[in-house]
Amino acid sequence: MAIGPIRLSVIVPVHNGGTALGDCLAALTTAPPPAVEFIVVDDASTDDSAAVAARRGVRVVGLTANVGPAGARNRGAREASGDILLFVDADVVVARGALERVMAGLGARPDVAALFGSYDANPAAPGVVSRYKNLLHHFVHQHGAQDASTFWAGCGAIRRAVFEDVGGFDEERFRAPSIEDIELGYRLRRRGHLILLDRELQGTHLKRWTLRSLVWTDVRSRAAPWARLLLEHRDRPHDLNVKRDQKVSAALVGLAVPCLVLAPTHPQLAAVATAALLGVVGFNWRLYRFFARQGGLLFATAGVLLHWLYYLYSGATFLVTWGCVRLRVLSRASPRPSRTP
Repeated sequence: MAIGPIRLSVIVPVHNGGTALGDCLAALTTAPPPAVEFIVVDDASTDDSAAVAARRGVRVVGLTANVGPAGARNRGAREASGDILLFVDADVVVARGALERVMAGLGARPDVAALFGSYDANPAAPGVVSRYKNLLHHFVHQHGAQDASTFWAGCGAIRRAVFEDVGGFDEERFRAPSIEDIELGYRLRRRGHLILLDRELQGTHLKRWTLRSLVWTDVRSRAAPWARLLLEHRDRPHDLNVKRDQKVSAALVGLAVPCLVLAPTHPQLAAVATAALLGVVGFNWRLYRFFARQGGLLFATAGVLLHWLYYLYSGATFLVTWGCVRLRVLSRASPRPSRTP
């Protein structure tokens, strides 16, 4: 499929990808540009993911034990021949021209080490929770700084030399799907590398979310490890989900909830809760208007409530994580009682 030296290697990690993998690969391999190779890393799937990939004519690297997406991407990078590595999640259908856009973007900017895009505004999965989650991701990335402070591996490319220089994804720390791409982005920036957020590089997300999977994933796989990552570094970024207005919004929701609980016995607290929630609406007015444009007033109302819930459990998770980290620090610093002979 390639003509001349391989310039772009597309790496798709998959574990039990189901039908989504076929849709993902169909979008990638239909009329691809020259000098591109495709590698699917089958992370010990128990379904027919490997067979689905083989039918698309792409190279399949099979793993005998599940190592998680960080390890699977690293394995794909070791097998790749291109000088640009494009990582695409197995449940993302990239837009037409995405590969050409990646190659042109990095080709025109030799100073750029990596770039990434976002989900589009047309999520495939039905249901309020799925639409809310995918549209929230789209909005946040579309309004993030172009000079990004992080990385996204759902559809993100990095120069091979840079990837190898920083050591790739941290597969020891992240053995399950988590914030391994965000952590990689932080390391890239600390090394002085430039990362771009390309708002026109988009793909449709096929994942279906339920309220339970949403909260569980956000708390266990994102909020908790992200909080630990932020606490480890003094040069904390203020972009995407960790902008200052987002931190203030979480604090305001955290204030409003106990005030609402206590309002029946302390009526004056109802005004405090109302003011706090109006502040959250003010900080997120563009997002809530976006929800209304996408799904009408009813969907926007549900989206606002889900967003406030997100602030509540994310803020609580950060506080608990901060407390645990501080306790560990204090326990190490406290002097141990001396033993008398």
